[in-house]
Amino acid sequence: MTDETTAPAPTAVSDDAAPAVSGAAPEWRFDTRQVHAGEYRDTPAGARIPPITLTAGYWFDSLDDAKGRFSAENDGLIYSRQVNPTGRVAEQRISSLEGGVDTILVSSGQAAITSALFALVQSGERFVSSASIYSGTRILFGRSFARMGVGVDYVWDPDDEAAWDAAITPETKAIFTETIPNPKNDIVDIPLLARVAERHGLPLIVDNTIASPYLIRPFEHGAHVVVHSSTKFLTGHGAVISGAIVDGGTFDWANASRDYPLITTAPGGRRSSLERAGRRAYAVTTREAVVNDIGPSLSPFNAFLVAQGIETLSLRMERHLASTATIVSWLREHPRVVSVDYAGQPGDARHELAQKLYGGRTGSVFAFTVDGGEAGAARVLERLRLISHMTNIGDVRSMALHPATTTHLSFDEELQRRLGIVPGLIRLSVGTEDVRDLIADLEQALA
Repeated sequence: MTDETTAPAPTAVSDDAAPAVSGAAPEWRFDTRQVHAGEYRDTPAGARIPPITLTAGYWFDSLDDAKGRFSAENDGLIYSRQVNPTGRVAEQRISSLEGGVDTILVSSGQAAITSALFALVQSGERFVSSASIYSGTRILFGRSFARMGVGVDYVWDPDDEAAWDAAITPETKAIFTETIPNPKNDIVDIPLLARVAERHGLPLIVDNTIASPYLIRPFEHGAHVVVHSSTKFLTGHGAVISGAIVDGGTFDWANASRDYPLITTAPGGRRSSLERAGRRAYAVTTREAVVNDIGPSLSPFNAFLVAQGIETLSLRMERHLASTATIVSWLREHPRVVSVDYAGQPGDARHELAQKLYGGRTGSVFAFTVDGGEAGAARVLERLRLISHMTNIGDVRSMALHPATTTHLSFDEELQRRLGIVPGLIRLSVGTEDVRDLIADLEQALA
C-alpha cells in the first residue's frame, strides 16, 4: 500500500503490477478516493495540493533515456500532448472511481468518444449504437465518422437482444451506448448489452456522463470502456470543457474474434501495446496511437480544474438527486405539464430497470413537455429567472433548453419524432440551488 503523503509523482505509463491509483488506498471508500486518488507529494515546496505543471516537454537524462521513452521500453514523460503530471492526477482519480485500470483525459466529451472508437474502428468498418443518444454524438457519427469511412448501425429498441444480434455484421468492431440518455432519461440495460457484446466478442463502450460513477459503474455490469464528458457532473462547476476515456482492462484482446491491429501489432519490430501493457493495452494504444496523433490533449490548468471538481462529486450528486425527485413529483401534478420523462418515477416504462440499476435515482437531467407546443415552451423558457436558458448540463447551476430548436434542430421531423423530441418538450438539468427557489421559478414561468 502506498501512503498518500509519500506517493511519487505519476509517470506516463506503469506496468500491470503497479497500483492503478497513487495517493489512495484501495480499501478507501468512494467519498475518500474522490478527494485523494491520484494526488502526490509536491517537492521541493511540499504543497498539499499537486501543482499545475505548465510545461510542454520534459528533461531527458541521457540519449538512452530518451530512446527508451520513445520506444516505450521505460516509463517517463515525453511531451504534454501525451501525458502531463497535472492531468495524471485527474486521470488516476477517475480510474479509481470508475474501477478502471487507466484513464486518458482529453479536451472534450466529443474528443473522448472519437478517440475511444478510433482506437478500434478503421475506415470501411462499423460499430453499433443504441438510437437514443446525445444529439451531438449522433451528429458526430453521421458527419465526421462517415467522412472517415466509419459506419454506424442504430438499434431502436435497446431491450431487444435479437435486434442487436441482427445489427452486428462481420465489419462491426464495437458496441456503443449511454447509461442515461439525454434528454429523455430512457436508461439502457447495460448488463443486457454486455451479454450481447460477450456473445459476439465485441468491446462495449459506455458513455457514463449523466450517471457518473457515483450512480453506476459500467465495468461492474460488463462494459469494457467508459467515456465521459467530464465537463458535466465529474467537474460540476461549468468552467471547463473536458473528456475522459477509461479502460476497464477486462477485454481479451489477445483472443478476440476480430482484428484490432493498433492494440495487437506494432511496426518496426517493436513490441505491441498488448505485449507491453497487458490489461492496460487499450489505454496505452488510445493514448499513444490516437490522442497523441490527433492531439486533443487537455491543458494542465483545465486538468487541475477537473481534479478539483471531482473532489465534491458525491456531495453534489446527492443534492442534484434529492432536488430532482422533488421537482419531478411537482411537475407531474402541474396542470400545464403534459408529461415528464424520468425513468426513476413510478409508472415510467423503465421504472423497474431504474430501480434495479439506480435504486430509482436516474440522474438529474430529464425532460418535461408543456402544453401549447413550441409556443408554450417558448413562454416558459423566456420567463425563467433563476434557471438559466442555455446549453450544457451537469452544472451546479440549473439549466433549461428547448431541444427541437437547438440540439436537435438539424434532425428532420421524422427523426425528431422517433427520438421523442416533440415541440413542447423542455430539457431540464437540475443544479444545486435550493429546491424551493427552483420550484418557485418554474411555477412563475408556467403560470
